[in-house]
Amino acid sequence: PLPPPPPPRRRPGARARGAHYDVRLTVGEGAELRWLPEQLISAHGSDLAMRTRIDLAAGARLVFREEQVLGRHGEAPGTLATRLTVHRAGRPLLDQELGYGPGAPGGWDGGAVLGGHRAAGQLLVVEPEFGERPAETRMLGDNAVLTPLAGPGFLVTAVAPDARLLRRTLDDVLHTHLATR
Repeated sequence: PLPPPPPPRRRPGARARGAHYDVRLTVGEGAELRWLPEQLISAHGSDLAMRTRIDLAAGARLVFREEQVLGRHGEAPGTLATRLTVHRAGRPLLDQELGYGPGAPGGWDGGAVLGGHRAAGQLLVVEPEFGERPAETRMLGDNAVLTPLAGPGFLVTAVAPDARLLRRTLDDVLHTHLATR
């Protein structure tokens, strides 16, 4: 007789209690961090809680990108809850929480809440110079907005029909910002 087949492999977070992904970053005085991880794909059946905490010294610089893709091509998303908390010089600069997919808090149960878009992301830029010259709020095309923070930085929030267009939107802002530094 043949041995039984191996049990099916589970995707990250595809278990009863869900998975957790926690990142903690610290940026010291005068230092700069560019944290640009690859896109996170919330595959059908997954359940992931992702938390990112960033602590910045008063004179630190930060470029942080976060992108979520809601399901692979042609599939419904899994459940994804994210929280981004940023402190600068010990004070809160940004604290935001988002949820997507079935069972997500606040009724976010798919791409329909995002106007048919399947990708969402943000780009956070913190630089001491923004304390003297804050960025101006502006729309970036039809699906993205740049918002100054009540501190030396700005946040770009974007949605897009797919991962490629989301990345292009955020990269355009990043390249423009870096070119004007």
